[in-house]
Amino acid sequence: MDSPEYAEAESPERPATSGAALDRLLGERIRHRRRMVGLSLAQVAETTGTSIGLLSQIERGLSSPSVRLLSGLAEVLQLSLGDFFVEARPVAPRREDNIVTRAQARKKLAFWRAGISKELVTPQTETRGTDVFIVSVEAGGTTGAQVYTHAGEDAGFVLEGELELSVDGENYLLRPGDGFRFKSTLPHSFRNPGRTSTRVIWVNAPVDDLPATPAVGS
Repeated sequence: MDSPEYAEAESPERPATSGAALDRLLGERIRHRRRMVGLSLAQVAETTGTSIGLLSQIERGLSSPSVRLLSGLAEVLQLSLGDFFVEARPVAPRREDNIVTRAQARKKLAFWRAGISKELVTPQTETRGTDVFIVSVEAGGTTGAQVYTHAGEDAGFVLEGELELSVDGENYLLRPGDGFRFKSTLPHSFRNPGRTSTRVIWVNAPVDDLPATPAVGS
């Protein structure tokens, strides 16, 4: 499925975009995509388990979605999470933009109220595929008390700081060098319980990208 086309965001060399401005940009993208696929506010709200009022506020940039809710919106709107990211300049040359992502051209998404930000380090293609992110979590940052699920598989490892990962009711404290992998359909959440920022390489693989499990004895 084609990724939606949005206006490019400001260059990293310009002043940082405020949280409120990011909310407005994200809201516009959500509304544009919802209308493109022909869904009403009520339909999207019911499917994602949120209220029409909150979804309307998000689309108008008056509120920002949690990691859990944005993940649900991506599924309903038939997008990858990376499709919501802000695109930085300069854009990679056409000959490499499906192969390479330059450091200065990474797309970014900030859940600024939750103290979490994500950078998409892999190129986006016309079809949904595996996405690799650098996830930064401020001290005390969290996806929230509610766990969430989505299709596919999550994996990664901690670069800096501490990460408390909750998967299917079990809590795991990870430190630099520790890795993880789990089915995304398991209820999960994460937070930074430490006093310094945490950075994680995080991989989201959709179901179609997962290799078939070989038969026993093959």
